[in-house]
Amino acid sequence: MTTATEHLNHGHHAMDHGWRRWLYATNHKDIGTLYLFFALSMFFVGGVMALCIRAELFQPGLQYWQPEFFNQLTTLHGIIMVFGAIMPAFTGLANWMLPLMLGAPDMAFARMNNWSFWLLPPAAALLLISLLVPGGAAGGGWTLYPPLSIQSGMGMDLAIFSIHLLGLSSIMGSINIITTVLNMRAPGMPLLKMPLFAWTSLVTAYLLIAVAPVLAGAVTMLLTDRHFGTHFFKAAGGGDPVLFQHIFWFFGHPEVYIMALPAFGIVSQIIPVFARKPLFGYVSMVYATCSIAILSFMVWGHHMFAVGMPATAQLFFMFLTMLIAVPTGVKVFNWIATMWQGSMTFETPMLFAIGFVCLFTVGGFSGLILSIAPVDTQMQDTYYVVAHFHYVLVAGALFSLFAATYYWLPKWTGFMYHEGRGKFHFWWSMLWFNVTFFPMHFLGLAGMPRRIPDYALQFTDFNAIASVGALCFGLGQVFFLFNVIHTIRGGVGPAPSRPWEGGNTLEWEVPSPAPHHTWETPPDLATVQRGLRAQGLEND
Repeated sequence: MTTATEHLNHGHHAMDHGWRRWLYATNHKDIGTLYLFFALSMFFVGGVMALCIRAELFQPGLQYWQPEFFNQLTTLHGIIMVFGAIMPAFTGLANWMLPLMLGAPDMAFARMNNWSFWLLPPAAALLLISLLVPGGAAGGGWTLYPPLSIQSGMGMDLAIFSIHLLGLSSIMGSINIITTVLNMRAPGMPLLKMPLFAWTSLVTAYLLIAVAPVLAGAVTMLLTDRHFGTHFFKAAGGGDPVLFQHIFWFFGHPEVYIMALPAFGIVSQIIPVFARKPLFGYVSMVYATCSIAILSFMVWGHHMFAVGMPATAQLFFMFLTMLIAVPTGVKVFNWIATMWQGSMTFETPMLFAIGFVCLFTVGGFSGLILSIAPVDTQMQDTYYVVAHFHYVLVAGALFSLFAATYYWLPKWTGFMYHEGRGKFHFWWSMLWFNVTFFPMHFLGLAGMPRRIPDYALQFTDFNAIASVGALCFGLGQVFFLFNVIHTIRGGVGPAPSRPWEGGNTLEWEVPSPAPHHTWETPPDLATVQRGLRAQGLEND
């Protein structure tokens, strides 16, 4: 019986070659690679749009784009970066690493895994094609607020269909992650012994299944308002545009943590390795992750302080928003405690992880400021908000993705990256990120609205600084692409199976590069633990 099962398994997972390998991929490593390259390509597409935005804002007055096209750029930049770059990148990492970390042979649903990826390219194509249709792309901001989203041309319809495909992909990927984590762990690995990246991926998957249908409902209601005579959000027909904001942000605030929680998991994997210490407070990190997920459903109204909600509701959302800072603060404290008195070394993954902790904390504090209702009423829709969420998402999600790439690239490719170039990429990104986004705090405090192509003369200097910083930051990411390609083509030499001295999770037990099939026989965790204990690497 066992032999027949193994034979069927090998037949099901036999590796194709050429384009068939990728089109028909069911192996979690191949699908993870597809996700990562798709996310990288969308990152550069969205980045080019960001540079077009900053080019227009380099000086006051209209320089290059008409206001309508500028609005389309800001809308597509946000949608592509959130749904096309950050989320697929984390799904790609989960696909690649979870089976390796958990001792599973593959993801639970291999063919559904293939389908969940191949929904993404058509969705991205719809967004980009929308630039070419009459009236241009969607221009109501990435939040798609009515009445602009009801009055837009057919580019908005393409964006709505694209969001449906992206959401369907996310739901299927989440089902796969949940089933894999709960049912396919190696024997002897309880939930509270899993790597923290597995925990954050699991909680993120539950969040996605809960909120992706909410977004689907919101954009479907938009679609019927546009074409089928309904009046959900049309004020002229008795609808309420603010209702859309409630529905959107009930999705949108958990979405912030869908992009942040996997980043927390990555950093929680990397810091203990380079600090040569077990993660401080593992169980409290798990509880903090779950607490953040639960509280994220209760704070959506802090995006809407300016709509005229009652004072009682403002107080409710204000206090709960402050409360969600507590489990986040627990995580920051635990990362710092892990580093405290550790035998730290500062390879590129550790630099990006520490950069994440520092800059994400800055973004968290500016979020606390925005949680205060009377302050937020003044800051709403200014560049202070732009600065806040870019500190959370660029210095947060993106820096953690850079850390993960440098950390696991030797395992993916079998080659070591060039350490000097990696460190240059970090310091260059760190410098120009702050040059780009820190001045935006002051622009917002001075009252500059976001999503405008022209501005008053008193905002000129800080906008010029931010635009120069954005160009330099963007060039740094081209250098990152060069680093990755150089490593894939051989890097500075072959990587050992355990390139990092402190690596103590199961992925470091397989050779580098990881074989196409791993853990066909579940690992003996007792033997692994004894080996780690002998090397002083066991994580309590």
